[in-house]
Amino acid sequence: MRIIVTEKISENGIEYLKKHADVDVKTNISRDELLEIIKNYDAIIVRSATKVDRELIEKGERLKVIGRAGNGVDNIDVTAATEKGILVVNTPAGNIVAAAELTIGLMLAIARNIPQAYHAGLNGDFRRDKFKGVELNGKTVGIIGLGRIGSLVAARLAAFNMRVIAYDPYMPDSRFEKYGVEKVTLDELLQQSDFITIHLPKTEETKKMLSEKEFKKMKKGVRIVNAARGGIIDEKALYNAIKEGIVAAAGLDVLEVEPKYNVERQDFNNPLLELPNVVFTPHIGASTYEAQENIGISIAQEVISALNGNLYGNIVNLPGVKSDEFSQLKPYMKLAEAMGAFYYQINDTPVRLVEVIYRGEISKTNTDIVTLYALKGFLKPVLEEDVSVVNAKLRAKEMGIEVVEGKIEEINHYSSLIILKITDTNGKTTQFAGTTYGEEVRIVEYMGHKVNFEPTEYMLFVKNKDIPGVIGHIGNVLGDFGINISTMQVSPNKNDGTALMIVSTDKEIPDEAVESLNKLNSIIKARAVKGLI
Repeated sequence: MRIIVTEKISENGIEYLKKHADVDVKTNISRDELLEIIKNYDAIIVRSATKVDRELIEKGERLKVIGRAGNGVDNIDVTAATEKGILVVNTPAGNIVAAAELTIGLMLAIARNIPQAYHAGLNGDFRRDKFKGVELNGKTVGIIGLGRIGSLVAARLAAFNMRVIAYDPYMPDSRFEKYGVEKVTLDELLQQSDFITIHLPKTEETKKMLSEKEFKKMKKGVRIVNAARGGIIDEKALYNAIKEGIVAAAGLDVLEVEPKYNVERQDFNNPLLELPNVVFTPHIGASTYEAQENIGISIAQEVISALNGNLYGNIVNLPGVKSDEFSQLKPYMKLAEAMGAFYYQINDTPVRLVEVIYRGEISKTNTDIVTLYALKGFLKPVLEEDVSVVNAKLRAKEMGIEVVEGKIEEINHYSSLIILKITDTNGKTTQFAGTTYGEEVRIVEYMGHKVNFEPTEYMLFVKNKDIPGVIGHIGNVLGDFGINISTMQVSPNKNDGTALMIVSTDKEIPDEAVESLNKLNSIIKARAVKGLI
Protein backbone atom coordinates (compact mmCIF):
# COMPACT_ATOMS: atom_id res chain seq x y z
CA MET A 1 0.00 0.00 0.00
CA ARG A 2 1.24 3.50 -0.80
CA ILE A 3 0.16 6.62 1.11
CA ILE A 4 0.92 10.28 0.41
CA VAL A 5 0.81 12.86 3.21
CA THR A 6 0.53 16.41 1.88
CA GLU A 7 0.35 18.36 5.16
CA LYS A 8 2.15 18.18 8.47
CA ILE A 9 1.05 15.59 11.02
CA SER A 10 2.90 14.36 14.12
CA GLU A 11 6.05 12.28 13.70
CA ASN A 12 4.48 9.46 15.71
CA GLY A 13 1.65 9.40 13.19
CA ILE A 14 4.13 9.16 10.31
CA GLU A 15 6.03 6.36 12.06
CA TYR A 16 2.80 4.40 12.55
CA LEU A 17 2.02 4.73 8.83
CA LYS A 18 5.51 3.55 7.87
CA LYS A 19 5.07 0.35 9.86
CA HIS A 20 2.17 -0.63 7.61
CA ALA A 21 2.74 1.02 4.22
CA ASP A 22 5.09 2.89 1.91
CA VAL A 23 4.73 6.56 2.82
CA ASP A 24 5.69 9.72 0.94
CA VAL A 25 5.56 12.96 2.95
CA LYS A 26 5.29 15.89 0.51
CA THR A 27 4.13 18.91 2.51
CA ASN A 28 5.20 21.47 -0.13
CA ILE A 29 3.82 19.68 -3.16
CA SER A 30 2.23 21.82 -5.86
CA ARG A 31 -1.29 21.22 -7.12
CA ASP A 32 -0.01 20.25 -10.58
CA GLU A 33 2.48 17.74 -9.20
CA LEU A 34 -0.16 16.20 -6.92
CA LEU A 35 -2.55 15.80 -9.86
CA GLU A 36 0.24 14.08 -11.76
CA ILE A 37 1.26 11.55 -9.10
CA ILE A 38 -1.97 10.84 -7.17
CA LYS A 39 -2.61 7.85 -9.49
CA ASN A 40 0.18 6.00 -7.69
CA TYR A 41 -1.38 6.07 -4.21
CA ASP A 42 -3.94 4.02 -2.31
CA ALA A 43 -4.54 6.76 0.28
CA ILE A 44 -3.96 10.47 0.79
CA ILE A 45 -3.79 12.27 4.13
CA VAL A 46 -4.51 16.01 4.25
CA ARG A 47 -5.42 18.73 6.71
CA SER A 48 -7.42 21.77 5.58
CA ALA A 49 -5.22 23.31 2.87
CA THR A 50 -5.10 20.53 0.26
CA LYS A 51 -8.20 20.54 -1.94
CA VAL A 52 -9.27 16.96 -2.59
CA ASP A 53 -11.82 17.89 -5.23
CA ARG A 54 -13.47 15.89 -8.01
CA GLU A 55 -10.56 16.46 -10.40
CA LEU A 56 -8.04 15.03 -7.95
CA ILE A 57 -10.34 12.14 -7.01
CA GLU A 58 -10.92 11.23 -10.67
CA LYS A 59 -7.15 11.08 -11.23
CA GLY A 60 -6.66 8.92 -8.13
CA GLU A 61 -7.05 5.61 -9.99
CA ARG A 62 -5.89 3.56 -6.98
CA LEU A 63 -7.38 5.72 -4.25
CA LYS A 64 -9.28 3.77 -1.61
CA VAL A 65 -9.06 6.14 1.37
CA ILE A 66 -8.94 9.90 1.90
CA GLY A 67 -7.83 10.85 5.41
CA ARG A 68 -8.57 14.25 6.93
CA ALA A 69 -6.36 15.02 9.94
CA GLY A 70 -9.00 16.97 11.84
CA ASN A 71 -12.76 17.23 11.91
CA GLY A 72 -14.19 19.28 9.03
CA VAL A 73 -14.14 17.91 5.49
CA ASP A 74 -14.94 21.16 3.67
CA ASN A 75 -11.86 20.72 1.46
CA ILE A 76 -12.89 17.20 0.40
CA ASP A 77 -15.55 16.46 -2.22
CA VAL A 78 -17.23 13.70 -0.21
CA THR A 79 -19.88 13.18 -2.92
CA ALA A 80 -17.24 12.54 -5.59
CA ALA A 81 -15.37 10.20 -3.23
CA THR A 82 -18.57 8.28 -2.47
CA GLU A 83 -19.38 7.94 -6.16
CA LYS A 84 -15.96 6.38 -6.71
CA GLY A 85 -16.34 4.08 -3.69
CA ILE A 86 -13.56 5.83 -1.75
CA LEU A 87 -13.72 5.95 2.04
CA VAL A 88 -13.35 9.36 3.69
CA VAL A 89 -12.09 9.20 7.27
CA ASN A 90 -11.44 11.98 9.78
CA THR A 91 -10.54 12.52 13.44
CA PRO A 92 -13.46 14.38 15.03
CA ALA A 93 -12.42 13.64 18.60
CA GLY A 94 -8.72 14.45 18.34
CA ASN A 95 -9.04 18.18 18.88
CA ILE A 96 -12.36 18.55 20.69
CA VAL A 97 -10.85 19.62 24.02
CA ALA A 98 -8.55 22.10 22.26
CA ALA A 99 -11.46 23.59 20.30
CA ALA A 100 -13.68 23.81 23.39
CA GLU A 101 -10.95 25.53 25.40
CA LEU A 102 -10.25 28.03 22.60
CA THR A 103 -13.97 28.83 22.55
CA ILE A 104 -13.83 29.66 26.26
CA GLY A 105 -10.69 31.70 25.66
CA LEU A 106 -12.30 33.74 22.89
CA MET A 107 -15.39 34.29 25.02
CA LEU A 108 -13.31 35.64 27.90
CA ALA A 109 -11.25 37.73 25.46
CA ILE A 110 -14.29 39.51 24.00
CA ALA A 111 -15.96 39.84 27.42
CA ARG A 112 -12.92 41.54 29.02
CA ASN A 113 -11.21 43.11 25.97
CA ILE A 114 -8.04 41.19 26.79
CA PRO A 115 -6.19 41.52 23.42
CA GLN A 116 -7.05 45.22 23.13
CA ALA A 117 -5.87 45.93 26.66
CA TYR A 118 -2.67 43.98 26.05
CA HIS A 119 -1.78 45.98 22.94
CA ALA A 120 -2.65 49.25 24.68
CA GLY A 121 -0.36 48.37 27.58
CA LEU A 122 2.47 47.52 25.18
CA ASN A 123 2.08 51.01 23.71
CA GLY A 124 2.10 52.73 27.12
CA ASP A 125 -1.68 53.29 27.40
CA PHE A 126 -2.82 52.24 30.89
CA ARG A 127 -6.28 53.85 30.95
CA ARG A 128 -8.40 51.11 32.50
CA ASP A 129 -11.74 52.74 31.71
CA LYS A 130 -11.17 52.16 28.01
CA PHE A 131 -11.40 48.39 28.54
CA LYS A 132 -14.37 47.98 30.83
CA GLY A 133 -15.90 44.58 30.07
CA VAL A 134 -18.68 42.30 31.26
CA GLU A 135 -18.73 39.20 33.43
CA LEU A 136 -19.87 35.75 32.33
CA ASN A 137 -21.44 35.16 35.74
CA GLY A 138 -25.23 35.16 35.57
CA LYS A 139 -25.35 35.66 31.79
CA THR A 140 -27.19 33.47 29.28
CA VAL A 141 -25.05 31.66 26.72
CA GLY A 142 -26.65 30.12 23.65
CA ILE A 143 -24.88 27.15 22.09
CA ILE A 144 -25.77 26.36 18.49
CA GLY A 145 -24.89 22.69 18.05
CA LEU A 146 -24.69 20.36 21.06
CA GLY A 147 -22.33 17.78 19.56
CA ARG A 148 -18.98 16.72 20.98
CA ILE A 149 -17.45 20.21 21.21
CA GLY A 150 -20.68 22.02 22.05
CA SER A 151 -21.23 19.65 24.97
CA LEU A 152 -17.72 20.26 26.35
CA VAL A 153 -18.31 24.00 26.08
CA ALA A 154 -21.64 23.67 27.91
CA ALA A 155 -20.03 21.77 30.78
CA ARG A 156 -17.27 24.36 31.15
CA LEU A 157 -19.55 27.40 30.96
CA ALA A 158 -21.84 25.97 33.62
CA ALA A 159 -18.87 26.38 35.99
CA PHE A 160 -19.03 30.15 35.31
CA ASN A 161 -22.55 30.16 36.76
CA MET A 162 -24.03 30.89 33.37
CA ARG A 163 -27.49 29.91 32.18
CA VAL A 164 -26.75 27.52 29.31
CA ILE A 165 -29.30 27.12 26.52
CA ALA A 166 -28.82 25.28 23.24
CA TYR A 167 -30.36 24.69 19.84
CA ASP A 168 -29.77 21.36 18.12
CA PRO A 169 -32.77 19.66 16.47
CA TYR A 170 -30.81 16.47 15.83
CA MET A 171 -29.84 15.69 19.41
CA PRO A 172 -32.15 13.74 21.77
CA ASP A 173 -33.55 15.34 24.92
CA SER A 174 -31.35 13.01 26.97
CA ARG A 175 -28.23 14.81 25.76
CA PHE A 176 -29.56 18.18 26.92
CA GLU A 177 -30.44 16.64 30.29
CA LYS A 178 -27.01 15.02 30.61
CA TYR A 179 -25.22 18.36 30.32
CA GLY A 180 -27.79 20.40 32.24
CA VAL A 181 -28.67 22.44 29.16
CA GLU A 182 -32.04 24.01 28.43
CA LYS A 183 -33.38 23.04 24.99
CA VAL A 184 -34.72 25.98 22.96
CA THR A 185 -35.63 26.90 19.40
CA LEU A 186 -33.21 28.92 17.31
CA ASP A 187 -35.41 32.04 17.62
CA GLU A 188 -35.53 31.65 21.41
CA LEU A 189 -31.77 31.30 21.55
CA LEU A 190 -31.22 34.42 19.43
CA GLN A 191 -33.62 36.48 21.53
CA GLN A 192 -32.38 35.40 24.98
CA SER A 193 -28.60 35.00 24.65
CA ASP A 194 -25.97 37.41 25.97
CA PHE A 195 -23.31 35.23 24.35
CA ILE A 196 -23.70 32.95 21.32
CA THR A 197 -21.21 30.27 20.34
CA ILE A 198 -21.39 28.08 17.22
CA HIS A 199 -20.42 24.40 17.05
CA LEU A 200 -21.72 23.05 13.74
CA PRO A 201 -20.23 21.59 10.57
CA LYS A 202 -20.48 23.69 7.45
CA THR A 203 -23.15 22.21 5.19
CA GLU A 204 -25.70 23.54 2.73
CA GLU A 205 -28.12 23.71 5.65
CA THR A 206 -25.79 25.67 7.97
CA LYS A 207 -24.23 27.95 5.35
CA LYS A 208 -24.86 31.59 6.39
CA MET A 209 -27.14 30.30 9.12
CA LEU A 210 -26.67 33.57 11.00
CA SER A 211 -27.50 36.29 8.51
CA GLU A 212 -29.20 39.70 8.56
CA LYS A 213 -32.59 38.28 9.59
CA GLU A 214 -31.07 36.41 12.56
CA PHE A 215 -29.02 39.38 13.77
CA LYS A 216 -32.17 41.52 13.92
CA LYS A 217 -33.64 39.03 16.44
CA MET A 218 -30.67 39.20 18.81
CA LYS A 219 -30.32 41.11 22.06
CA LYS A 220 -28.52 44.40 21.67
CA GLY A 221 -25.00 43.96 22.99
CA VAL A 222 -24.74 40.24 22.28
CA ARG A 223 -21.24 38.76 21.94
CA ILE A 224 -20.57 36.03 19.36
CA VAL A 225 -17.90 33.33 19.12
CA ASN A 226 -17.22 31.12 16.10
CA ALA A 227 -14.44 28.56 16.40
CA ALA A 228 -16.25 26.03 14.19
CA ARG A 229 -16.34 26.79 10.45
CA GLY A 230 -16.14 29.94 8.39
CA GLY A 231 -19.21 30.70 6.32
CA ILE A 232 -21.77 29.68 8.96
CA ILE A 233 -21.99 33.38 9.79
CA ASP A 234 -22.76 35.81 6.98
CA GLU A 235 -19.70 38.05 7.43
CA LYS A 236 -21.25 41.10 5.77
CA ALA A 237 -24.29 40.82 8.06
CA LEU A 238 -22.00 40.43 11.10
CA TYR A 239 -20.01 43.50 10.08
CA ASN A 240 -23.18 45.57 9.79
CA ALA A 241 -24.54 44.23 13.10
CA ILE A 242 -21.33 45.27 14.87
CA LYS A 243 -21.39 48.72 13.28
CA GLU A 244 -25.06 49.13 14.30
CA GLY A 245 -24.32 48.13 17.90
CA ILE A 246 -26.40 44.93 17.84
CA VAL A 247 -23.25 42.85 18.35
CA ALA A 248 -20.91 44.24 21.00
CA ALA A 249 -17.97 42.02 20.08
CA ALA A 250 -17.03 38.91 18.13
CA GLY A 251 -14.37 36.26 18.68
CA LEU A 252 -13.51 34.43 15.48
CA ASP A 253 -11.09 31.60 14.83
CA VAL A 254 -12.44 30.99 11.33
CA LEU A 255 -13.40 33.07 8.30
CA GLU A 256 -15.31 32.28 5.14
CA VAL A 257 -12.11 32.84 3.14
CA GLU A 258 -8.89 32.40 5.09
CA PRO A 259 -5.26 33.27 4.37
CA LYS A 260 -3.11 30.47 3.02
CA TYR A 261 -1.96 28.01 5.64
CA ASN A 262 1.56 28.50 7.04
CA VAL A 263 2.25 31.79 5.26
CA GLU A 264 3.83 34.36 7.54
CA ARG A 265 2.91 37.52 5.65
CA GLN A 266 0.61 38.17 2.70
CA ASP A 267 -1.96 40.63 1.47
CA PHE A 268 -5.25 39.67 3.05
CA ASN A 269 -8.16 42.02 3.52
CA ASN A 270 -11.33 41.37 5.47
CA PRO A 271 -13.34 44.35 6.78
CA LEU A 272 -14.24 42.43 9.96
CA LEU A 273 -10.60 42.37 11.04
CA GLU A 274 -10.45 46.17 10.89
CA LEU A 275 -13.04 46.50 13.66
CA PRO A 276 -11.57 47.13 17.13
CA ASN A 277 -14.10 44.86 18.87
CA VAL A 278 -13.33 41.78 16.77
CA VAL A 279 -10.81 39.32 18.15
CA PHE A 280 -9.40 37.03 15.47
CA THR A 281 -7.12 34.01 15.71
CA PRO A 282 -5.85 32.30 12.52
CA HIS A 283 -7.73 28.99 12.75
CA ILE A 284 -5.82 27.68 15.77
CA GLY A 285 -8.67 25.64 17.27
CA ALA A 286 -6.66 22.42 17.00
CA SER A 287 -3.26 23.98 17.58
CA THR A 288 -2.19 22.45 20.87
CA TYR A 289 0.62 19.94 21.28
CA GLU A 290 -1.81 17.44 22.72
CA ALA A 291 -4.36 17.84 19.93
CA GLN A 292 -1.77 17.59 17.14
CA GLU A 293 -0.33 14.42 18.64
CA ASN A 294 -3.81 12.93 19.03
CA ILE A 295 -4.82 13.89 15.49
CA GLY A 296 -1.61 12.63 13.88
CA ILE A 297 -1.79 9.21 15.52
CA SER A 298 -5.56 8.94 15.10
CA ILE A 299 -5.59 9.69 11.37
CA ALA A 300 -2.75 7.25 10.78
CA GLN A 301 -4.70 4.51 12.59
CA GLU A 302 -7.96 5.37 10.78
CA VAL A 303 -6.34 5.25 7.33
CA ILE A 304 -4.50 1.97 7.91
CA SER A 305 -7.61 0.41 9.44
CA ALA A 306 -9.72 1.48 6.45
CA LEU A 307 -7.13 0.23 3.95
CA ASN A 308 -7.26 -3.13 5.72
CA GLY A 309 -11.02 -3.31 5.19
CA ASN A 310 -12.17 -2.47 8.71
CA LEU A 311 -15.29 -0.38 8.14
CA TYR A 312 -15.64 1.04 11.64
CA GLY A 313 -14.38 4.20 13.28
CA ASN A 314 -14.65 7.71 11.92
CA ILE A 315 -15.78 7.03 8.35
CA VAL A 316 -17.57 10.10 7.03
CA ASN A 317 -19.42 8.45 4.13
CA LEU A 318 -20.58 5.26 5.86
CA PRO A 319 -23.00 4.61 8.73
CA GLY A 320 -21.22 4.93 12.09
CA VAL A 321 -20.18 1.54 13.47
CA LYS A 322 -18.06 0.86 16.55
CA SER A 323 -15.33 -1.76 16.60
CA ASP A 324 -17.26 -4.19 18.82
CA GLU A 325 -20.42 -3.72 16.72
CA PHE A 326 -18.44 -4.39 13.55
CA SER A 327 -17.14 -7.69 14.97
CA GLN A 328 -20.67 -8.69 16.00
CA LEU A 329 -22.14 -7.82 12.59
CA LYS A 330 -19.32 -9.20 10.44
CA PRO A 331 -20.92 -12.66 9.86
CA TYR A 332 -24.19 -10.95 8.88
CA MET A 333 -22.31 -8.72 6.43
CA LYS A 334 -20.83 -11.82 4.79
CA LEU A 335 -24.25 -13.47 4.71
CA ALA A 336 -26.02 -10.43 3.25
CA GLU A 337 -23.37 -9.96 0.56
CA ALA A 338 -23.58 -13.62 -0.45
CA MET A 339 -27.38 -13.56 -0.70
CA GLY A 340 -27.29 -10.35 -2.70
CA ALA A 341 -24.73 -11.84 -5.09
CA PHE A 342 -27.05 -14.67 -6.15
CA TYR A 343 -29.73 -12.64 -7.93
CA TYR A 344 -28.01 -11.39 -11.10
CA GLN A 345 -26.14 -14.69 -11.44
CA ILE A 346 -29.41 -16.58 -11.83
CA ASN A 347 -31.73 -13.86 -13.23
CA ASP A 348 -31.48 -11.39 -16.11
CA THR A 349 -34.54 -9.23 -15.47
CA PRO A 350 -33.90 -5.67 -14.16
CA VAL A 351 -34.95 -4.95 -10.59
CA ARG A 352 -37.18 -2.22 -9.19
CA LEU A 353 -37.22 -3.05 -5.44
CA VAL A 354 -34.80 -4.59 -2.93
CA GLU A 355 -36.15 -5.35 0.54
CA VAL A 356 -33.83 -6.36 3.38
CA ILE A 357 -35.80 -7.65 6.37
CA TYR A 358 -34.19 -8.39 9.72
CA ARG A 359 -35.89 -10.72 12.19
CA GLY A 360 -35.01 -11.73 15.75
CA GLU A 361 -31.92 -10.49 17.63
CA ILE A 362 -30.36 -8.87 14.55
CA SER A 363 -33.39 -6.57 14.32
CA LYS A 364 -32.32 -4.88 17.57
CA THR A 365 -28.97 -3.73 16.18
CA ASN A 366 -27.86 -0.98 13.81
CA THR A 367 -28.09 -2.87 10.51
CA ASP A 368 -27.33 -0.04 8.05
CA ILE A 369 -23.89 -1.45 7.23
CA VAL A 370 -25.36 -4.94 6.68
CA THR A 371 -27.85 -3.55 4.15
CA LEU A 372 -24.98 -1.90 2.27
CA TYR A 373 -23.22 -5.26 2.03
CA ALA A 374 -26.39 -6.82 0.64
CA LEU A 375 -26.52 -4.10 -2.03
CA LYS A 376 -22.83 -4.46 -2.79
CA GLY A 377 -23.25 -8.20 -3.38
CA PHE A 378 -26.41 -7.63 -5.40
CA LEU A 379 -24.79 -5.10 -7.76
CA LYS A 380 -21.31 -6.59 -8.04
CA PRO A 381 -22.13 -9.12 -10.80
CA VAL A 382 -23.39 -6.36 -13.11
CA LEU A 383 -21.21 -3.41 -12.11
CA GLU A 384 -18.04 -5.34 -11.24
CA GLU A 385 -15.30 -2.95 -10.01
CA ASP A 386 -17.56 0.10 -10.05
CA VAL A 387 -19.38 -0.77 -6.82
CA SER A 388 -18.30 -0.90 -3.20
CA VAL A 389 -19.98 -0.79 0.18
CA VAL A 390 -19.40 3.00 0.08
CA ASN A 391 -21.35 3.73 -3.10
CA ALA A 392 -23.73 0.73 -3.29
CA LYS A 393 -26.82 2.66 -2.22
CA LEU A 394 -25.99 5.50 -4.60
CA ARG A 395 -25.51 3.04 -7.48
CA ALA A 396 -28.87 1.38 -6.71
CA LYS A 397 -30.59 4.77 -6.76
CA GLU A 398 -28.97 5.62 -10.11
CA MET A 399 -30.41 2.37 -11.50
CA GLY A 400 -33.90 3.33 -10.32
CA ILE A 401 -33.96 0.66 -7.61
CA GLU A 402 -35.83 1.38 -4.39
CA VAL A 403 -34.19 0.01 -1.24
CA VAL A 404 -36.34 -0.76 1.82
CA GLU A 405 -35.17 -2.00 5.20
CA GLY A 406 -37.56 -3.66 7.66
CA LYS A 407 -37.23 -5.03 11.20
CA ILE A 408 -39.38 -7.60 13.01
CA GLU A 409 -38.42 -8.83 16.46
CA GLU A 410 -40.67 -11.93 16.45
CA ILE A 411 -39.16 -15.09 14.97
CA ASN A 412 -39.50 -18.88 15.06
CA HIS A 413 -36.76 -21.52 14.82
CA TYR A 414 -33.82 -19.09 14.53
CA SER A 415 -32.28 -16.50 16.84
CA SER A 416 -31.74 -14.16 13.86
CA LEU A 417 -32.76 -14.23 10.22
CA ILE A 418 -32.08 -11.99 7.23
CA ILE A 419 -34.61 -12.10 4.40
CA LEU A 420 -33.71 -10.61 1.03
CA LYS A 421 -36.68 -10.00 -1.29
CA ILE A 422 -35.90 -8.76 -4.78
CA THR A 423 -38.76 -7.66 -7.04
CA ASP A 424 -38.07 -7.29 -10.74
CA THR A 425 -39.69 -4.89 -13.21
CA ASN A 426 -42.26 -7.56 -14.13
CA GLY A 427 -43.41 -7.86 -10.52
CA LYS A 428 -41.81 -11.26 -9.93
CA THR A 429 -40.20 -11.72 -6.50
CA THR A 430 -37.06 -13.72 -5.76
CA GLN A 431 -36.47 -14.40 -2.08
CA PHE A 432 -33.52 -15.69 -0.06
CA ALA A 433 -33.19 -16.09 3.69
CA GLY A 434 -30.13 -16.77 5.80
CA THR A 435 -28.85 -17.05 9.34
CA THR A 436 -25.56 -17.44 11.20
CA TYR A 437 -24.12 -19.98 13.62
CA GLY A 438 -21.28 -18.12 15.30
CA GLU A 439 -18.93 -17.18 12.45
CA GLU A 440 -20.57 -19.61 10.01
CA VAL A 441 -23.25 -18.39 7.59
CA ARG A 442 -26.08 -20.48 6.14
CA ILE A 443 -28.66 -19.91 3.42
CA VAL A 444 -31.86 -21.49 4.74
CA GLU A 445 -34.37 -20.51 2.02
CA TYR A 446 -34.04 -20.17 -1.72
CA MET A 447 -37.00 -19.53 -4.02
CA GLY A 448 -39.45 -21.17 -1.63
CA HIS A 449 -37.22 -24.21 -1.00
CA LYS A 450 -36.07 -24.95 2.53
CA VAL A 451 -32.31 -25.47 2.33
CA ASN A 452 -29.25 -25.27 4.56
CA PHE A 453 -26.00 -24.57 2.77
CA GLU A 454 -22.90 -22.46 3.22
CA PRO A 455 -22.05 -20.10 0.35
CA THR A 456 -18.75 -21.12 -1.24
CA GLU A 457 -16.66 -19.66 -4.02
CA TYR A 458 -17.78 -22.12 -6.73
CA MET A 459 -21.37 -23.33 -6.81
CA LEU A 460 -23.94 -24.79 -9.18
CA PHE A 461 -27.68 -24.14 -8.83
CA VAL A 462 -29.83 -26.66 -10.68
CA LYS A 463 -33.60 -26.88 -11.08
CA ASN A 464 -34.35 -30.37 -12.34
CA LYS A 465 -37.10 -32.93 -12.77
CA ASP A 466 -37.43 -34.99 -9.61
CA ILE A 467 -36.66 -38.32 -11.28
CA PRO A 468 -34.05 -41.04 -10.68
CA GLY A 469 -30.58 -40.67 -12.18
CA VAL A 470 -30.27 -36.85 -12.20
CA ILE A 471 -27.53 -36.76 -9.58
CA GLY A 472 -25.51 -39.28 -11.60
CA HIS A 473 -25.93 -37.25 -14.79
CA ILE A 474 -24.70 -34.08 -13.09
CA GLY A 475 -21.75 -35.94 -11.56
CA ASN A 476 -20.79 -37.37 -14.93
CA VAL A 477 -20.85 -33.99 -16.70
CA LEU A 478 -18.78 -32.30 -14.01
CA GLY A 479 -16.38 -35.24 -13.93
CA ASP A 480 -15.84 -34.92 -17.70
CA PHE A 481 -14.54 -31.38 -17.01
CA GLY A 482 -12.31 -32.53 -14.13
CA ILE A 483 -14.50 -30.94 -11.46
CA ASN A 484 -14.95 -32.54 -8.05
CA ILE A 485 -18.16 -32.13 -6.08
CA SER A 486 -17.48 -30.93 -2.52
CA THR A 487 -21.05 -30.91 -1.22
CA MET A 488 -24.48 -31.49 -2.67
CA GLN A 489 -27.92 -30.73 -1.30
CA VAL A 490 -31.27 -31.64 -2.83
CA SER A 491 -34.60 -30.03 -1.95
CA PRO A 492 -37.61 -31.61 -3.79
CA ASN A 493 -40.88 -29.82 -4.44
CA LYS A 494 -43.60 -32.46 -4.17
CA ASN A 495 -46.23 -30.12 -5.63
CA ASP A 496 -44.76 -29.82 -9.11
CA GLY A 497 -42.37 -32.79 -9.35
CA THR A 498 -39.24 -30.66 -9.49
CA ALA A 499 -36.23 -30.38 -7.21
CA LEU A 500 -33.60 -27.80 -6.40
CA MET A 501 -30.03 -29.04 -6.31
CA ILE A 502 -27.22 -26.94 -4.84
CA VAL A 503 -23.70 -28.16 -5.53
CA SER A 504 -20.36 -26.83 -4.26
CA THR A 505 -17.28 -27.66 -6.34
CA ASP A 506 -13.52 -27.50 -5.97
CA LYS A 507 -12.99 -25.21 -8.96
CA GLU A 508 -14.80 -22.81 -11.24
CA ILE A 509 -17.42 -24.41 -13.49
CA PRO A 510 -16.82 -23.42 -17.14
CA ASP A 511 -19.61 -22.23 -19.43
CA GLU A 512 -19.23 -25.39 -21.56
CA ALA A 513 -20.08 -27.57 -18.54
CA VAL A 514 -23.21 -25.51 -17.80
CA GLU A 515 -24.25 -25.74 -21.48
CA SER A 516 -23.85 -29.52 -21.34
CA LEU A 517 -26.02 -29.72 -18.23
CA ASN A 518 -28.75 -27.58 -19.78
CA LYS A 519 -28.93 -29.95 -22.76
CA LEU A 520 -29.97 -32.83 -20.51
CA ASN A 521 -33.70 -33.64 -20.60
CA SER A 522 -33.77 -33.98 -16.81
CA ILE A 523 -32.43 -30.43 -16.25
CA ILE A 524 -34.84 -27.49 -16.32
CA LYS A 525 -32.21 -24.84 -15.65
CA ALA A 526 -28.60 -24.89 -14.46
CA ARG A 527 -26.52 -21.87 -13.49
CA ALA A 528 -22.95 -21.60 -12.20
CA VAL A 529 -22.71 -19.01 -9.42
CA LYS A 530 -20.15 -17.67 -7.02
CA GLY A 531 -21.38 -17.59 -3.44
CA LEU A 532 -18.39 -15.50 -2.34
CA ILE A 533 -17.36 -12.66 -4.66
